[in-house]
Amino acid sequence: MQVILLQRVPKLGQMGEVVNVKDGYARNYLLPQGKALRASEANVKAFETRKAQLEAKNLETRKEAEAVGARLDGQIFVVIRSASDGGALYGSVTTRDAADAATAGGFTLNRSQIELDRPIKDLGLHPVTVTLHPEVQVKIRLNVARSVEEAALQASGKSIQELAAEAEAEAEFEIAELFDDIGSAAGEDEGES
Repeated sequence: MQVILLQRVPKLGQMGEVVNVKDGYARNYLLPQGKALRASEANVKAFETRKAQLEAKNLETRKEAEAVGARLDGQIFVVIRSASDGGALYGSVTTRDAADAATAGGFTLNRSQIELDRPIKDLGLHPVTVTLHPEVQVKIRLNVARSVEEAALQASGKSIQELAAEAEAEAEFEIAELFDDIGSAAGEDEGES
């Protein structure tokens, strides 16, 4: 099916281009979302008359998106989840969780604007792409932790695995010292006999 794009669509084309797409993609996504029109003669003429209007609206929304993007770019949002001692989450962090965290941080985002490269299934800092406009993308980071204190430690640069390893090494050191103290005390008892 041939359609006229009413806005830039990634991997498809720019506003005003007539492109061939699969029927289902056009019927189920492009047409209902208002991103395209069927490429009939009447629609081509209607688009030509509305083109200046659409370009002005696109420019305005892009400027708004760039302004929000300047404030949003590089922000870190904390997501609290329960996880195992090894740092694996019980479940995963979804686009809805990211949108909720950003909304709690003072930004209004829709989950459809958030793109996860891969599912977030472990604790730590994770980069996330936010598409504010077809031509404006910014990066945010999600700090996934078990508590606010843990999130603060992760933000300072320590990973949960490093903290667990440090705690384990400290415990082993204390046990070794305890056995050394017991061993030296036993040696003193033998020396007195």
